[in-house]
Amino acid sequence: MVQSSLATKSQSFDLVKSEIEQTIKQAESSLERFQENRESGEDLQNCVDYLNQLRGIFILVELRGGTLLCQEAVAMANDVPVGANDDKNILLTTLNSALFILRRYVEYYHQQREDHPELLLPVINELREARREKPYPESCFFDVDVKERPDFCADLKLDAFEGNEADYEVLARRMRLTFQVALLGVLRDRNDAVSKKLFARAARGFARLCQGAPMGQMWCLLAIVADTMLDRAMIFTKARKRMLMRIERYGREVVYVGKVATAKDAPDSLIRDLIYMLYRSGSANPEVTRILSAYSLAPAEFPDSMLEAHARRLYGPGSDVLKSLSDALQDELNQLKDKLDIIERGIEPDLAELSSIADALERLANTLVMLDLNKLAGISRDEAAKLRKWEEDNRLPGDDELYRLADSVLGVEDAVMQIVTRGITSETDALAGSRRNRDESVYLQEAMFVVADEARGALTLAKRAITAFIESDYEKLHLANLPATLHSIWGGLQMVNDPGAASVLKRVAASIQDRLLDARQAPPHQVLEALADALTSLEYYIESIGKREDRNPDLLKLAESSLDDVGL
Repeated sequence: MVQSSLATKSQSFDLVKSEIEQTIKQAESSLERFQENRESGEDLQNCVDYLNQLRGIFILVELRGGTLLCQEAVAMANDVPVGANDDKNILLTTLNSALFILRRYVEYYHQQREDHPELLLPVINELREARREKPYPESCFFDVDVKERPDFCADLKLDAFEGNEADYEVLARRMRLTFQVALLGVLRDRNDAVSKKLFARAARGFARLCQGAPMGQMWCLLAIVADTMLDRAMIFTKARKRMLMRIERYGREVVYVGKVATAKDAPDSLIRDLIYMLYRSGSANPEVTRILSAYSLAPAEFPDSMLEAHARRLYGPGSDVLKSLSDALQDELNQLKDKLDIIERGIEPDLAELSSIADALERLANTLVMLDLNKLAGISRDEAAKLRKWEEDNRLPGDDELYRLADSVLGVEDAVMQIVTRGITSETDALAGSRRNRDESVYLQEAMFVVADEARGALTLAKRAITAFIESDYEKLHLANLPATLHSIWGGLQMVNDPGAASVLKRVAASIQDRLLDARQAPPHQVLEALADALTSLEYYIESIGKREDRNPDLLKLAESSLDDVGL
């Protein structure tokens, strides 16, 4: 069937928009009445009839996302029996949410005049998961035939694998562990940039192990996808996490089955998902455009970043709204801190300033109450009361009193800054009563920034030196200063209380000294690979030092495993 033009679709939609909105309201009303009276089979049937009517309209105006959502909603409603018990509440709640999002999507399409069914995929999959059905892949609305495949490895410079069967098994286990560390980081919402780098590294390692076998094509494609995700700052959605968990099984097969596992092709569905991610990235990098051109595709004009922004509009307040709120509150707090600073310095101290600061704290408390952040509001009110008391006593606060006031204001500011990542939740409010530990010291944070910066520079220098050492036919002069440089970083890591990273770094420095500098013969390539892997894992680990995120100990374990594999 020939697709109608955008103008024709828009005109058709305008003709039925009011009917769509009215039908959605009727479906919601019928569902609400059924929830109040579970014996009302007529209301449940009316809801199903309205959903089928909506589905027919969406087919007519060619809104694919709305059509599929209504289809899944009907299946959901049919799974709810008359007289449903509380165990069916999840189905009814999910169905209610789907109707709400559908109404929002109708408004969205009316404003944008663009159909992006991918925006409805999360709620469609919620309907399926509530019915214990397998969710649709991210490429559900992506029409492309992947039977004929280009050479995905053409743009990757992969070194040929050199080694015996034992070396093969060691590298396979290490690459699988690398992939698992990355996957665990994604599932725990840790530093996603590090996870993307680890996925790319593991994929290249597995591609080398495949040595031109069919499965190597999938690993090469995954390496390009991981690089593109890093380049375009693409997020890990639930669908993408499921896809990566699926890919992990192929890594497991390489470890436990061996080379035989690389002889089969990856399924078309998996290749389609990976190509869809390249398409959705919007990247114009040569390796991406070459693959897309093979399927007569161009990078999406509606890339992943825009999709994420439009999804936030569709599903509720997003990080942009929270950031604006956080910024506004921080402006208030910055003015407070300036006034406190004037009092602390004794620059023309004025008792009237105490009243001004108290007024500002009370205004802040009222705003926090409106946001349901009652503990934070309580702290602001308590400090305002102290200021009123100092004004009544006609005295300025002492140093200790002033420092406690400043500490409370900084505590509120810290919680306000975390609204962006935590949202307006009880978890954010709970920060009000927690005491900041030594790790939150400003001076320690500054020291961590310096150590992290120096460590990154030293590790980059180490990798370059080892590369120059190999390219110069093992000229040891390139490595002369490395052990001393790494030892200085070891001291910094000890200073910021990270003995685990310091211990791994010490092992790396000792290995360079013993196996590269002091050795009379050229080092085996397995040793050089293990050192490179260990240095890279350390580099990724150090990225989290000095940031507001947990350090990933799995990266240290990965570095230690690389060294253990070759007895370093």
